[in-house]
Amino acid sequence: MNKNDVFELEITGTTHDGMGVGRKNSIAVFVQGAFDGEFARVKVIKKAKTYAVARIEELIRTSPQRIEPFCPVFKRCGGCSLQHMTYEKQLEFKHRVVTDNLARIGGIKNVKVNPIIGMENPIKYRNKAQYPVGVGKDGPIAGFYARHSHEIVNSETCEIQSPQSQLVMNAAMRIIKDKGIPVYDEKTGTGIIRHIVTRVAYSSGDIMVILVVTKKRFNNLDILVRTLAEQIPSIKSIMLNINTAKDNVILSDKTINVYGCEALIDKLGSFIFHIPPLAFYQVNPTQTIKLYEKACEYASLKGNEIVFDLYCGIGTISLFLAQKAKKLIGVETLQEAVDAAAYNAKINNIDNAEFYCGTAEDITPKLYADGLKADVVVVDPPRKGCDKILLETMIKMQPSRIVYVSCNPSTLARDLKYLTENGYEVREVQPVDMFPWTEHVEVTVLLQRL
Repeated sequence: MNKNDVFELEITGTTHDGMGVGRKNSIAVFVQGAFDGEFARVKVIKKAKTYAVARIEELIRTSPQRIEPFCPVFKRCGGCSLQHMTYEKQLEFKHRVVTDNLARIGGIKNVKVNPIIGMENPIKYRNKAQYPVGVGKDGPIAGFYARHSHEIVNSETCEIQSPQSQLVMNAAMRIIKDKGIPVYDEKTGTGIIRHIVTRVAYSSGDIMVILVVTKKRFNNLDILVRTLAEQIPSIKSIMLNINTAKDNVILSDKTINVYGCEALIDKLGSFIFHIPPLAFYQVNPTQTIKLYEKACEYASLKGNEIVFDLYCGIGTISLFLAQKAKKLIGVETLQEAVDAAAYNAKINNIDNAEFYCGTAEDITPKLYADGLKADVVVVDPPRKGCDKILLETMIKMQPSRIVYVSCNPSTLARDLKYLTENGYEVREVQPVDMFPWTEHVEVTVLLQRL
């Protein structure tokens, strides 16, 4: 097999990132845009020693679960990868990704994996958008990165984003073009506007806008801020995030408030949350409530437990847990988020929660060394999963239950393997579709101490 070879291929499976896979002469061939049950004529675009990557030249037999994508730039944009599948097929695919990772990486096979919790109306669900801005053939453009690249796909609409986010992005780009504000060019490192980031409070429709820029002062900044606020009254806050680094990190740690409030206010369940610009906040509020309810169910608190909430962010799940616990200890790395968590506890009349700033692998062993043990531990780490030092400390503390919330089934499975080899048993697994039309899936797991 060589690059540019064309042949017919039976698609027998779908990878965890949504690519179809078949075999030709015992070599795995990965095909973007195909999925299991289909038959296609494909062309090899990359040949490695043990695998090949191909593109579809012609679909000879399509799956009955294939649909026409609703996004006009689906084939180029890297935001959604599963729009060619029915929603039911997506849920089936994500459930299989979870069970396969648990078995293959974690060695966990005989465990209850509940049906994935999907959405009744899986569109316009995101409360946060990050639009890269750059130089196009005909001037400034904004949209989303193409798959596996930093090429910006110009897009004025996106059906998974909040309509308010799209409104802000389009308005900002009109002003930027009209006033000739230079946009960032990745190739030369010149220009000012790098990203337009929006956060929308779904409970009120209020908006926070974060303009990622290379300078804190530039020509027509005041006009840009004033015009945006005048055109869209639901904008309650505009921030400048100063990012001069030549890397892929969108937000730096330097943010300046130039209009309105310092934080966005939103409501989840019965709780009110102040959300600072850099802090983590789940992007799908509808599914977040379902996820947190399941996590609280797994925690099974009776009112006399000390609970550790590690990677607690601004205290979203912390407050749900604290109302049923004796004491809640939250740990988070970002000081801005820790301050917000303490403030959120105060305004919601939660007086049994304490929050510490630092990494979970640093703070948790210190708390344990000081004699503070958790009866229940809840972890919600980033995609890389938990640090081994943290896992070791959790095992030493011997909490009766561990509730693990994960956005990455592979690192989840790796960490569960370690925990099950050291005195814990996986009792139940609940996938939640937090990110419809993408390959990503959220999972919460109940572990019981043997």
